[in-house]
Order: sequence, then C-alpha cells, then structure tokens
Amino acid sequence: MFTRNKLVLAAGVLMSSALVLGNLPVMAEIASPAPVSPAPATAPAVTTPVTTSGLPELTTLIKQNGAAVVNISVEGKSSGRGGLPEGLPPELERFFRGMPEMDEPESRSAKATGSGFIISADGYIVTNAHVIENAKSVTVGLSDRRDLPAEIIGVDALSDIALLKVKADNLPVVQMGDSSALEVGQWVVAIGAPFGLDHSATQGIVSALSRSLPDGTYVPFIQTDVAVNPGNSGGPLFDLSGRVIGVNSQIYSRSGGYMGISFAIPVNVAKTVVEQLKNKGKVERGWLGVAIQDMSQDLASSFSLSQPDGALVSSVQPGSPADKAGVQAGDVIVGFGTGKVKSSADLPLLVGNTPIGTQVPLKLLRAGGEKTLDVTIAKLDSGDEEAAPVVAGGDSGMLGLAVSGLSSADLKDRKLSNGLMVEEVLAGSVAEKSGLETGDIIMSVNSQPVTNPSDLKTAVQSAPSGRPIALLIMQGEQTRFIAITKP
Repeated sequence: MFTRNKLVLAAGVLMSSALVLGNLPVMAEIASPAPVSPAPATAPAVTTPVTTSGLPELTTLIKQNGAAVVNISVEGKSSGRGGLPEGLPPELERFFRGMPEMDEPESRSAKATGSGFIISADGYIVTNAHVIENAKSVTVGLSDRRDLPAEIIGVDALSDIALLKVKADNLPVVQMGDSSALEVGQWVVAIGAPFGLDHSATQGIVSALSRSLPDGTYVPFIQTDVAVNPGNSGGPLFDLSGRVIGVNSQIYSRSGGYMGISFAIPVNVAKTVVEQLKNKGKVERGWLGVAIQDMSQDLASSFSLSQPDGALVSSVQPGSPADKAGVQAGDVIVGFGTGKVKSSADLPLLVGNTPIGTQVPLKLLRAGGEKTLDVTIAKLDSGDEEAAPVVAGGDSGMLGLAVSGLSSADLKDRKLSNGLMVEEVLAGSVAEKSGLETGDIIMSVNSQPVTNPSDLKTAVQSAPSGRPIALLIMQGEQTRFIAITKP
C-alpha cells in the first residue's frame, strides 16, 4: 500500500513494524524536485570547519538543523493481501493462501513511517509523496516530543514531493539552498529516521548529478554515497553550509537496505513544486507533445551527427504544441529556450517548468542542419506525460528478418499512414541483436517511409555496409528509433 511498484522496491517506509519490499529485485527507495517562497524564519548558515584529518567537522551543522527534521507517521489501509505475512514475496503467496487465519478480511490498518523537514515557522513541512501515499491520517513527530496531526496540502507524484501543514508557531526551520551550484565530490549530510530511529545523521559526497532514473522523468536526481535506509524517505540532504540541497528519495539496493548508492531530489525542483502546492494544491507543468529517447553513438552516426548529444524525437503527438510548431520524428532537440539539451533527461524538466502559454525557441538538428522553431507550451494533463522510450531494432534479408505489408484496415487501427509488419526475426541475426521482435512495425529507414517490402530491401541495399541505419519502429503502442548496422 505504501510501496511504489514502478521500477523500484519500496525501502523508504516501514509497515506494521516490518520492511515491505516491492516486486522488482534491483532498485529500492528513498526522496524528490522545484521555486518556493523563502521560509518566514531562517536558520543561521553554518560554516563547517575542517579537522586536521581533512574531514569536515559536522557537529555544529547537525545541532543547528536537527530540530527542524521531523518524523512522519502514516496510518492507512492494509496492502490488500488479506492475512498473508507482511513482506512475503508474491511468488510465495500461493503456498500460504487457504491456511487458517490467512484469508481474513482486508480491513486491517497499516502504518508507515518516513522523514520530513520544516520550511516555515508556521508549520509547513516537506516530505516524499510516496511516504503519505493512501494515508488516512498523518502525524508529525517534532524534536520536542510533540506529536501533531498534519493536513495534506498537496501531493505531486511525478516529482515525489508532498507538502504538509501542522498547527504550530515559532517552529525551527531549515534554510533552502541552491542545487544548481552542486559539484561532484562535494560533502553532503543527511538527517532522518532510518528504521524509525529518529534524528540519525550520515555523511558522504555527491557521486553524480542529473541522474535519470526509470521512474524519474521530471527529476534530475542527485546521486550520493550517503547512507540512507527505509525511514529516511523525505528527509533533507544538506551541504556543509547547513542549507538543504536535496530531498532523500531512493536507493539502489538488492537487499532492500543501503548498498552505497542513494538518490535525492534537487531542492530547486522541490521549491518549484512546493510553491505550486502551497498556492494551488496541485502542480501544473508545461507540455510539448513529443516522445523522446537518448542518442547513442550509432544513432548519431546514422543521422550524420558527430556527437550523441540531444533528445531524439521518436514521435510527435498530433495537435500538440510540437506538432503545431513543425517538429518531426527524427529531429534531434539540442536546445530549449536558454537551456541546453545534452540528453533526453534534460528536456522534460525544462518543458515542465515553463509557464503555460509561453512561446519558447526550440533548437534542433534536422537532416544535418540546425533549425529553430517557435513553440507555444501548453498544459500537461494527466495521461499526456512526456515519454522517454528505450531503444530497440530491425530490417529484411541480410538483416535477418521477414516482413509483410499492412492492410489499410491495419494502418487505420494503428493510426499510421505506412509501415511493415515484422513476421519473423532469425536467431542470432543483427535484427535480433538490435532488439527487433515479431509483431513490431517498421515505419521508416533513414527517415524514408517504407510501405512495402521492396521499399525496405531497397533502403537497406543502398545503405553502406558497416554504418548504422536509423529505423523508426512501433513496438506495442510506442514508437522509437533504433540503430542497426548493416553487415
């Protein structure tokens, strides 16, 4: 119930005094991002001295900020698994069902815990959205041992940020920093309640910046080696000046516990989200209307580009701002407004933070030349979330696959004007190695539409051997480009 079952294991919450793991074996969890008004009260910035060993002395920082870090306790409904033991892997459930007291009604309450931090003296508190997911009631535990009921002001699942409010005055607060100034190697400190142990502090360094995670389309995560565990979710990540520069959100884990890699939502993302939640109770984001993917060196070569930079457009939604501006599949977006787009992870955040109705210059590469289009950003509605497809692959004859034409009815059902159905992929072929599968639709080869098998054969034969060929394919309901090298 309080787990996130996307591409992570829930590790930021405790349920019924037992750690509840999700269904996937690789990722586990912990924090979230964007501008908020300065806190009414401010804590003094900390100038952390360095010891003779060269390591930072952190006691002053922790003393001045620990009181502004709170525990979050959530009561909600059960996970909906009847009387099955908590933490039981799904694949073992069938061995327990039907046993005495194992099929009791699913009306039990469940409890979860996490962390948060106070941003204003009158009681506004930031935490993770997943910490309070499906909550019936939320209680905030302060450093002076008071437990106060909290009102949920707003929740933004896309950034994993939630804003709470307690009725209190003159509360200690944190200072909000600037995550854009972070550098790899910089010392950082986390304070939270791992496994329910309140006001625990750990330290480490920033390991990487702008890390893109499978479920973090709008969050360029800060990667650190700070030890964070279940219960740290929603807690603050400080720089050595005592300013919050991130919200602890996720960990990479095979065990459900800390394994040396943790991720935090940049505070600049959190500030923007919190400001909107405070003023409107929800977050509005800009919408462009394209599906994008990262560039590989092979794809860059297939588009005659020297560097694999930018966001490759794999499809454009009809009627979207991008469509109206003239963006096409195969364009490589390298700039949005004044911001540079080095990878596909850069674009959603730039678009999402753009005010609705704003006209923005979109810089892109098309057919080897640079082009600038003016696009007017629209509002992102639920279900319109910008996708970041993953790469796959395909072709005929020497590429090791068989194709057939699509009937007019098939094209109409798929809302396509052209395309070829992949009927068979030979084992060990370059098509299989590129990821092509039976049932995929090949729409174009090197930006040239294909309508019948002879179009595909001609395009492949005319392509030079040893060079990547760019194929636009449809897998399921997603379109994406792949690079496949002709033998």
